[in-house]
Amino acid sequence: MTTEGIRWEQDADGVVVLTMDDPTQRVNTMNDVWATSYARAVDRLEAERDTITGVVLTSAKSTFFAGGDLTLLRQGSPEDAPQRTAHIDAIKALMRRVETLGRPVVAAINGTALGGGLEIALATHHRIVADTPGCRLGLPEVTFGLLPGGGGITRTVRMLGLQRALAEVILSGARMRPGKALEVGIVDDVVATTAELLPRAKAWIAANPDAAQPWDRKGFRIPGGGPASPAVATTLPAMTALLRQQLKGAPMPAPRAALAAAVEGAYVDLDTASLIETRYLVSLTSGQVTKNMIHTFFAQQRVDAGASRPEGQPTYACRRLGVIGAGMMGAGIAYVAAKAGIEVVLADVSLDAAVRGKGYSEKLEAKAMARGRTDVETSAALLARITPTGDVADLAGADLVVEAVFESVPVKQEVFSRVEPVVLPDAVLGSNTSTLPITTLAEGVGRPEDFIGIHFFSPVDKMPLVEIVRGAKTSDATLAKAFDFVRQIRKTPIVVNDQRGFFTSRVIGTFINEAVAAVGEGVEPSTIEQAALQAGYPAGPLQLLDELTLTLTQKIRAETRAAVEAGGGTWQPHGADSVLDRMIGELDRCGRSTGGGFYAYDEDGRRTGIWPGLREAFGSGSADVPFVDLQERMLFAEAIDAVRCLDDGVLTSVEDADIGSLLGIGFPRWTGGVLHYIDQYDGGPAGFVARARELAAAYGPHFEPPASLVAKAEAGEVLA
Repeated sequence: MTTEGIRWEQDADGVVVLTMDDPTQRVNTMNDVWATSYARAVDRLEAERDTITGVVLTSAKSTFFAGGDLTLLRQGSPEDAPQRTAHIDAIKALMRRVETLGRPVVAAINGTALGGGLEIALATHHRIVADTPGCRLGLPEVTFGLLPGGGGITRTVRMLGLQRALAEVILSGARMRPGKALEVGIVDDVVATTAELLPRAKAWIAANPDAAQPWDRKGFRIPGGGPASPAVATTLPAMTALLRQQLKGAPMPAPRAALAAAVEGAYVDLDTASLIETRYLVSLTSGQVTKNMIHTFFAQQRVDAGASRPEGQPTYACRRLGVIGAGMMGAGIAYVAAKAGIEVVLADVSLDAAVRGKGYSEKLEAKAMARGRTDVETSAALLARITPTGDVADLAGADLVVEAVFESVPVKQEVFSRVEPVVLPDAVLGSNTSTLPITTLAEGVGRPEDFIGIHFFSPVDKMPLVEIVRGAKTSDATLAKAFDFVRQIRKTPIVVNDQRGFFTSRVIGTFINEAVAAVGEGVEPSTIEQAALQAGYPAGPLQLLDELTLTLTQKIRAETRAAVEAGGGTWQPHGADSVLDRMIGELDRCGRSTGGGFYAYDEDGRRTGIWPGLREAFGSGSADVPFVDLQERMLFAEAIDAVRCLDDGVLTSVEDADIGSLLGIGFPRWTGGVLHYIDQYDGGPAGFVARARELAAAYGPHFEPPASLVAKAEAGEVLA
């Protein structure tokens, strides 16, 4: 029998296997098909309970269950909150009926179960998961601006205790491998293959005919105690303070709501806790931040799926990668490629230098083994795929090259003049440059159609973004190969066209400039940093500039100005220019690597605080700039320049801009991205334009909104 999206099969021993298989989707989600099917299945389970000895819940898809329907969740508004509350509570009531059926119920998890998928499994008495490749379990809702509102908070608190549930599952949003999920306690058993799931589930049912949830047994207490117990009560203030420290004041309501739902729910019985959980979830789905973060999820899906990849090009997989330059960037590129199964030749000026570069991979693998994330055999195989060399001839046979040497056009062109004759005749020639024009670099090779920018971010092993830069002569075939390579190494590619600074380096510079200009205006430096943190940036701009070095920024400005004026344009000075020049030329403060910049550092290079001389040099504290103005100057500067990138043809996709800003340059996650920030601003683009003009009047003409944005605002249109 098929109950729409759930198949019912009962064996001779009375065990019912419910197999979720939504015919309308590639994966199972909490949509109307599933909700209707699940309700009918639960009704039948109760009606035929006397003939049933147990229930196994599993999936016919390659994953178990993908979670809640984000399309529906982002459509919420305050007006329909009562209807959404009733809908969510009705689904949770079905889950409650399953776990109180009076028969043992087992979740046979054959693949990834995240969010709502895991919550369905938590409403069973026993969870068995197959350790299949890529299988992940967890409650990642906070990363979407949501909270685990399908019983995830209520049940994990009662399974693990308040502190562990919050720290290890709810607030972390961790996506765990099966072994880790077993260690944490959100699953009860792990098998090697999916074929073992049903036999193991049925054996457990036979051995546990009277199974019940711990919280449904008399005398149940939350592990570790409830919020009123002395042990927990003394730690709750610290948990709240830690969360505040992690969020840095950013407008991220989901973690705060999740913490509140967990604590408040722990004071009451399970059914009341479930109602509390629902109300916090509905409140979040009515808010703009949640809609923004769900927008990010769908935008990244489109980017990863190839929205900017040329159509009609064959799929490509890199077999032998040449990495030139074994410094931190080159070493990181070699590591992520080897981790993806690619043979890598890591070349530098000497074998010793290349061997030191491979040492970076060895250190990362040693850490991974210490944390139990890999084993000796797997690690050894990865490291064996990296061949260090000081001889360019060893790059023979490479079908893709990534150069990661010093940022100089002559140096990079000289490298490619030696590499090009050695590699395969159709090999992709990629440069990891972050600012130098790809078209100019391509003048140094005989095959400019095969030349492309492949811009990684540091540290390569952690940063998920790669900016692919198409030169004037780059072919569609080369662009498609570069795109496929980035996906092959499990990173997200955005595609931009060639112009000095590309997209990411160009736009992040505007963020830094506003902070530096504010220093020159007499704003207290710590206030500038705090404004950025509370706007949602991961680090303060003055701290970031110290890491980049002030001299690099000055050099890029000089080169950009020369290029603008050589092209017949007029250079527009910025308030940051004089501050940088004075910091470098007069105060000899060039950044962390030279001993000090906006911050002071101890002998070991650790930040000790804002450099005391900074306040004296620039009259810090003498200016009265509204805090919100500091925040919006940074946000607006990046958003306005991103619009100019669209106008200039550097960007061809709003999704690439949004995902690139979030994953590459730390634009605040709550916004949904640098261009979506404009659409979601109060009043939409029209409201943004009005506010931009206010900022322009107060802080300079660079805040004047571009004509293209004004036209959209006047037409009542949005960017996306």
